[in-house]
Amino acid sequence: MDVEASIKQWLYNHEQEGIELLQKLVQEPSKRGREAKAQAIIMEKCKQLGMDIDCWELEGDSLRQHPQFHCDRSDFSGNPNLAAVLKGSGGGKSILLNGHIDVVPEGNLHDWVEHPFSGIVKDGKMYGRGTTDMKGGTVSLLMAMDAIISLGIQLKGDVIFESVIEEESGGAGTLAAVLRGYRADGAIIPEPTNLKFFPLQQGSMWFRITVKGKSAHGGTRYAGVNAIEQAMVVIDAIRELETKRNEALDHPLYETIPIPIPINLGKISGGDWPSSVPDTVILEGRFGVAPNESIEAAQLSLTECLSELNTVHEWFQIKPVEWEWFGARWLPGQLEENHPLMQVLTDKFISVFNKEPVIEASPWGTDGGYLSVVGKIPVMVFGPGITEMAHDANEHIELRKITEAAHVIALTILEWCGMDDA
Repeated sequence: MDVEASIKQWLYNHEQEGIELLQKLVQEPSKRGREAKAQAIIMEKCKQLGMDIDCWELEGDSLRQHPQFHCDRSDFSGNPNLAAVLKGSGGGKSILLNGHIDVVPEGNLHDWVEHPFSGIVKDGKMYGRGTTDMKGGTVSLLMAMDAIISLGIQLKGDVIFESVIEEESGGAGTLAAVLRGYRADGAIIPEPTNLKFFPLQQGSMWFRITVKGKSAHGGTRYAGVNAIEQAMVVIDAIRELETKRNEALDHPLYETIPIPIPINLGKISGGDWPSSVPDTVILEGRFGVAPNESIEAAQLSLTECLSELNTVHEWFQIKPVEWEWFGARWLPGQLEENHPLMQVLTDKFISVFNKEPVIEASPWGTDGGYLSVVGKIPVMVFGPGITEMAHDANEHIELRKITEAAHVIALTILEWCGMDDA
């Protein structure tokens, strides 16, 4: 049997089944705290494949007390993690296939042409929240495993499939899976790379800055100090810091990315009355961390920036700017360009597409940092979704690319894990 030809034929013959599975997943709005129903669909598929299933809820002091646990969710009950294992015969390398089941909120419904959880198919694309980020990638993983199992191929190495919660809020699900003992010789995360290779992933963390002013009546605003106006000074300093940090990041994989490690201001609140001078403004945002940078070094850069502002700015000498790190955090990660996993993936990509893959750095954080930093697992991010569509209104995915990604991943599993000729 020509195994690779059989894999290709099986995948394209069963493409419609993958589309139907994705549609079911998209129609379950697995936003934070509501992951269970979509997870049940994944579990049923893994049962059909005959895999060994482990389903558990995230709890316990070992998780919450881990130094890399950063999550503001107090209760995970009713929304489990899932791992499913396809045992090998022995003697081969193991691979971990990691996908997340949670999706971000849909945002303003008026910005969507179709309902965000419709899963409607038009012109070879499926629309809906989670199609690209990243239920489409998860379906690629399941299709790849389905092809191998259905064709009766016996692997030497183990395949570990994970469907985790909490990726969008800091990676607690993947951290929990690592602490539960799920490790492998290599890992693939099918986040939406548009079939590019992302060996570098930036990290990120959330910050909160408090800017203080002095209240007064709006009619005599000159008697107060407007915290909103002072916040503008802080924002200017953050923009300068962002420019400085990115100019210092010299890596060829970032050449096509305008701002490799952004500092995003995502939320601002201040003041409580139109006719009063506001005395407090709170800024919250996301701080990008370079792949080769420690979390501590990134934090220090903001500390130095705001400390200097407190020293030189007349008002901040009286009422210093305050800052803290809170909530979600994603660890940076990187895979060496000559790593065997990179080489195998490249060879199989060329086999499928008859061309070299495009290699870039990830513009966002993934759970890869938890796998590589905490689990010591080499990680490649490669998936079928459209990078620019993640978290956007009218999110969609090109359906053929799900099958193409599954094709590359299935061939990679065969080569990486090895096949038992017996």
